[in-house]
Amino acid sequence: MSKPLIGVTTYLDAARWGVWELPAALLPAAYPRLVRSAGGLAALLPPDEPGAAATMVARLDGLVVAGGADVDPGRYGAERDPRTGPVAAERDVWELALIDAALAAGVPVLGICRGMQLLNVALGGTLLQHLDGHTGGPGVLVPHEVKPVPGTRYAELVPESVPVPSYHHQAVDALGGELVASAYAEDGTVEAVELPRDGGAWALGVQWHPEMGEDGRVMAGLVAAASGR
Repeated sequence: MSKPLIGVTTYLDAARWGVWELPAALLPAAYPRLVRSAGGLAALLPPDEPGAAATMVARLDGLVVAGGADVDPGRYGAERDPRTGPVAAERDVWELALIDAALAAGVPVLGICRGMQLLNVALGGTLLQHLDGHTGGPGVLVPHEVKPVPGTRYAELVPESVPVPSYHHQAVDALGGELVASAYAEDGTVEAVELPRDGGAWALGVQWHPEMGEDGRVMAGLVAAASGR
């Protein structure tokens, strides 16, 4: 049986290597490493024209929307909070188009951190623009417990409360469309969202960074769903 092809979205930023300093499509190596360890093949998806999203998704078995910059508040009809960081407009446009195309085509989707927030926004939800206590300071992840909601896809993958590596200052506020919350932090923050089992499409978002931890069950769930298409 061939391994499923999992597309992973990337950052678009300036980077330096050797004698070069140029705009670059970037992705922490932990993402493709996690895809490979779960049994998939990773393909990096740098920002492109939104009109290309459906063609791209048609070649994939699964989609991972990676972490990164804050989502533009204008995407969910909110005024910008002064604590909202710089946005990545190219990523917003491209990744929203990818999510829409994947859901329409029945391609499994996993949103990680920003990716979970963008999945919520794509389905009409909103975000809290600032939240304390979910980072350990600039560039430092903080562990905290996440409790699954029984009966959800996430709970099937991870049935017990577990510590997760967290790094975010925004979170889901109003849930979008048919999304349901499938895990919570101890302070009540929504830590996972998903489409219901009877909704057809396999879509799950987690607020933490599984690629930065040792628990591969969430990615394994995506790869299994991608393998079953």
